[in-house]
Amino acid sequence: MAGSGASNDEVVLEIEHCIRIFKSGRVERYFGSDPIPPSTDASTGVASKDRTISPDVAVRLYLPPVAATGSGDGTKKLPLLVYFHGGGFVLHTAFNAVFHAYLASLAARARAIVVSVDYRLAPEHPLPAAYEDSWRALVWAASHASGGSCCGTSEEAEEEPWLTEHADFSRLFLGGESAGANIAHHMAMRAGTDRLPAGASISGIVLVHPYFLGHGKVPSEDSDPVMAENVVKMWHVVRPTTTGVDDPWINPLAAGAPPMRGLACGRVLMCLAETDVCRDRGRAYCEGLMASGWAGEVEVLEVAGQGHCFHLGNFTCDDAVRQDDAIARFLNP
Repeated sequence: MAGSGASNDEVVLEIEHCIRIFKSGRVERYFGSDPIPPSTDASTGVASKDRTISPDVAVRLYLPPVAATGSGDGTKKLPLLVYFHGGGFVLHTAFNAVFHAYLASLAARARAIVVSVDYRLAPEHPLPAAYEDSWRALVWAASHASGGSCCGTSEEAEEEPWLTEHADFSRLFLGGESAGANIAHHMAMRAGTDRLPAGASISGIVLVHPYFLGHGKVPSEDSDPVMAENVVKMWHVVRPTTTGVDDPWINPLAAGAPPMRGLACGRVLMCLAETDVCRDRGRAYCEGLMASGWAGEVEVLEVAGQGHCFHLGNFTCDDAVRQDDAIARFLNP
């Protein structure tokens, strides 16, 4: 029927120059979906390679050149950062040019191995698909702490030498920006109840401009009312069964959320941007975490005059370098 067809062509979410999602389930993504191959970065010397973890999950690994030289004898091991990309759970792949260039740069600056996780996107794969994929990738990476890999498919059982030979699992970190920061939080919470393999534990998490929501309005949401409205709409698209903005998946401070004192790490770095609509939700997260009885330490870096995920547009600008320097120090205590 014509009326039914028109209804199915209704746009339920549109972010200009980014994405359009229709009620029928059809999605138009305007950028971020085109992969580029792994390579050795000419400017940093960082090498990269891809691994398939399961039919739904893959990762790109980044190995800085210091891993090959170390302190002179090739034995120095490096911190390991398992990284979850952003994009509101609906955009990007870990293999696109933006994240490839940024993470090669970050791996070089931080002298760290990076495992960048490619998870399934909504709305084709509504949440919790991204969380389940991310946990599977984290378990795969952590399983190398014993010098081998986890059981499962032939891909999962195969050892990854970059991890067994070069990763220091006493410095295992999680991180991400926007939706990826949301994922990093939930992975650290899950690690408190579902133990990681091989005795691995998480040292800390890096939350860059995290995508969290909540009831009421916070002042930072007035900086861009249209985007503030869109991030709420987006949440309902990526998790159609949600109870709303106080769903524990999007609001860690909600009454029904797991107690934050269960966060399974000892340190948190919160990176905020002054004009980001999500800024005050990040601040509230820090306050709630410290009030929860969690025994760790929180460090906050706020960059003035910048907006949400500004560093992905130009990761060589002074503010982006300042932010990445803070991440590098965090990974190398």
